[in-house]
Amino acid sequence: MNLGDIINNSFGYAKRLFTNIGRLVILIILDIIPIVNLITVGYFAKAVRESPASSDVPKLEGYGEMFVQGLKVAVAIIIYMIIPLILIMSGAFTLALGFGPYWMMGTPQGWGMWTMGPIGIVLIIAGVVVGFLIAIIGAIGIVHMIKSNSFGKAFAFSEILKTIGKIGWGKYLGWLIIMFVLGMVVGWIGAIPYVGWLITLIISPIYGVFAARSAALIYTEGAPEGQYSPPPPASAPAYPTPAPAAAPAGMYCKFCGAPSSVEATYCQNCGQKIR
Repeated sequence: MNLGDIINNSFGYAKRLFTNIGRLVILIILDIIPIVNLITVGYFAKAVRESPASSDVPKLEGYGEMFVQGLKVAVAIIIYMIIPLILIMSGAFTLALGFGPYWMMGTPQGWGMWTMGPIGIVLIIAGVVVGFLIAIIGAIGIVHMIKSNSFGKAFAFSEILKTIGKIGWGKYLGWLIIMFVLGMVVGWIGAIPYVGWLITLIISPIYGVFAARSAALIYTEGAPEGQYSPPPPASAPAYPTPAPAAAPAGMYCKFCGAPSSVEATYCQNCGQKIR
């Protein structure tokens, strides 16, 4: 799939949240409650895990499991961002140490302004740059963790880099830029006077589901074959893996053995990329 197809598919997927307004309202309420909003993060992770096999958004059930999954995602993000956060906080502290006393006394001149200030600025810029670089790896790392159902896979850097390489660095970075811009737009909407906060509350879960779907689709472009086994839909029957000589090439999924049309790119049963 090209980037346009991924974005369009993800928008169509996210719009399906409106087929059940009650579910959307619950997601909005959960999303605004601290700690409890980890359930919402877990719901996004569920969307990642079920994509692209399922064309419908996940059911809102298994709250305990979603909370645990959301907690894993949050912890993985914190671990990824430890170094950037340390740099940014150190920079902010250095700036305050260098500028604070002089500005409070009405005399901004002094050695602190000319020595501590630049050091603080450099640390903050370094933290932001390192954060962006780490986020490039971390975005696929989080998806890899969810798809593999293993916390350690979030930091399996050789597998992550190999996956990005198979996606194509240009395509992957293009996707990241699109997601960053759309995320900024969602953030800017919150600045609209009076109603911005309300609009943001409504669209945040929708954007989260959209981002989860698109992340799963871009990941699948370079997913390690056989690395993960997404759960099939509840109604899907189990299929024994056929012997290679027992079926025409391309008629069965090589991962789970489910029947597949010759034209299909993804298995409708397990979600693996079959061609």
